[in-house]
Amino acid sequence: MERLLGPTSNRFASQRLRLNYVDWGNPDAPPLILQHGGRDHCRSWDWVAEELRHEWHVICPDLRGHGDSEWSPEGNYAMDGYVYDFAQLVHTLGYEKVTIIAHSLGGNIATRFAGLYPEKVDKLVNIEGLGPTLEKRRMLMGDCSADRMRDWISKKRDAAGRIPRKYNSLREAYERMKTENAFLTVEQARHLTVHGASRNEDGTWSWKFDNYLNVWPIVDLPGEHVVRLWEAITCPVLMLWGKDSFASSPALDGRMDHFSTASLIEYDNAGHWLHHDQFDRFMADVKAFLAS
Repeated sequence: MERLLGPTSNRFASQRLRLNYVDWGNPDAPPLILQHGGRDHCRSWDWVAEELRHEWHVICPDLRGHGDSEWSPEGNYAMDGYVYDFAQLVHTLGYEKVTIIAHSLGGNIATRFAGLYPEKVDKLVNIEGLGPTLEKRRMLMGDCSADRMRDWISKKRDAAGRIPRKYNSLREAYERMKTENAFLTVEQARHLTVHGASRNEDGTWSWKFDNYLNVWPIVDLPGEHVVRLWEAITCPVLMLWGKDSFASSPALDGRMDHFSTASLIEYDNAGHWLHHDQFDRFMADVKAFLAS
């Protein structure tokens, strides 16, 4: 039996940042991009990539400020930068059309890309990745007060002075990972920790993501403009939501109404990271969708 190698790490340039992605080989197969969410990293897709690498050319990018990608020098992690980076990845790799599986923040990014360039997306799996509800977005975008701007500046300054949390060992970081998601198995938590943390000069360990990611950008598209992007999508879309998640279901808050080609599956006994929490069911649903 042929021994398959693990992923190879590569770089591409976007807005002067060197961003990381891993390539799982099989370049003659159709391209499949797996995009992680906030404060995560590309190696969190390893189990999914292992399952799909035989039929697909799997590419897993690290968002700016995440994993092994460079941090934004000015701490800019607004949605327009993320969407540009994603479009630049597709452009750099020369893909005419891609299939995408994306989670959380990554789903928000990929869904906007699919609305901007509907001709370039064949299928999209969105795992809890639509951003705030339209009602919450209206509240946020409607508040352009000086008080809100001053609060944002204060939080950015706090982030600038915040020392990244240090762990004395990977075991200590692993224990923190387990508290973040009680659904994770020992193997999952260990893998996510090993690839999500790096050693500091003093021998301690810290998570790879930038502290500035903890301050949400103050400016984004108004809700009606985001809705127009959703309505411009022409490819089949599979929405996946965990019933134990903090994220509101798009079937209940009205967001599903703006997708003409989407279907929704909700998962029992699964939270926001349902692709980890219910892996076997997730893979069965995704494989069926991709094959349809």
